[in-house]
Amino acid sequence: MTTLKVPEMHCPKCVERISKALDAEKLSYTVSLENKTVTIDGCAHCVQTAVDTLDDLGFSAIKE
Repeated sequence: MTTLKVPEMHCPKCVERISKALDAEKLSYTVSLENKTVTIDGCAHCVQTAVDTLDDLGFSAIKE
């Protein structure tokens, strides 16, 4: 599992946008608005897909 910090995640709508996009990529993940993190359960390719997807949405993703 890899945890990504997503500092621009501010509200439930952000969580909804992120979740919808990651679901479309068929990734296994959890989102925490409280911690401003997305945890990816998968291989390095899955993590990179998540980072690219978040970037496309306008969120930076910083590996912890």
